[in-house]
Amino acid sequence: MPDPADDLSIETSCPTPPALRSRSLISPIRAGGLAALFKVLANDTRLRLLHAIVRAGEIRVTELATLLGMKPAAVSNQLQRLADTGIIASRREGSNIHYRLVDRCVEGMLEQGWCLIDEADVRSTIARRAACGGASCDND
Repeated sequence: MPDPADDLSIETSCPTPPALRSRSLISPIRAGGLAALFKVLANDTRLRLLHAIVRAGEIRVTELATLLGMKPAAVSNQLQRLADTGIIASRREGSNIHYRLVDRCVEGMLEQGWCLIDEADVRSTIARRAACGGASCDND
């Protein structure tokens, strides 16, 4: 029986959720599930893999390994962790395995994460300049 995740037409869109402030307090079970997902995502290699997949649309393990400077077996191991969450899916073409993002919420989350680190960089620069008396410091 074919795996439904192998169907390229299956994608999980990220619906517009109700405002976070208007939602009921997250339940312990839901919070635990979210924490487990964050644990999988809280890995620099997996984040880089996800970014590469988003950029490519679909990409082979060997291409990912080359991009990240890793061995294909190590890449496959990390991709399996992501696939176990349902974030990505794969398809086999001969001896090649191609990966693609199937949960579009992840792309938005990566965008938000990027925004957070960009904003943190700006705040850090402002704080350094303030510590230098408003002038540009040597390391700016």
